Amino acid sequence: MASLQAGRYTLAGRITLRTSRDGLAAQAGHDLTIDVGRWSGELLIGADLAPASLDARLELSSLVVRAGTGGVKPLTDRDKREILATTRKVLSIDQHPEASFAASGFSRDADGGTIDGTLTLAGQSGPLRLAVRENGPDRYLATTTVRQTSFGIKPYSGFLGALRVSDAVEIEADVAIS
Repeated sequence: MASLQAGRYTLAGRITLRTSRDGLAAQAGHDLTIDVGRWSGELLIGADLAPASLDARLELSSLVVRAGTGGVKPLTDRDKREILATTRKVLSIDQHPEASFAASGFSRDADGGTIDGTLTLAGQSGPLRLAVRENGPDRYLATTTVRQTSFGIKPYSGFLGALRVSDAVEIEADVAIS
């Protein structure tokens, strides 16, 4: 972040969620790639040119199923609509339409650094650590894994539990700072 001066910066880019499947009937389901369509973020750089705060808000009603791999048949548009309807229920989006992240600490290492903070999802808050690396001028890639059950979410299951979405969801944010 050497090129950034003290001040407030807007974050923009792509946030992607990746799910996988478990269970005896896992081959029937799909590993999903889901994008967050609308989100906002702000980074504050302090007078010492170090990150002072970072906040992000994600509109969960804006989720878009981009791809589904695996499965016994290709993912159809109808499947995508059904997945989003199920996601609304699983995440209680009507009661909790937004997820948020607020950073509480930043540290650098040889490969980039980490950002520690609090994720609020489905009405529950918990700690989250992002691994961050530079991905170009004023561009960063942040990755983490969220366990749904850590936020009171019961992962989707079908076929009497023989097909389940794995508890761990991979998250990747490819973010530009401006």
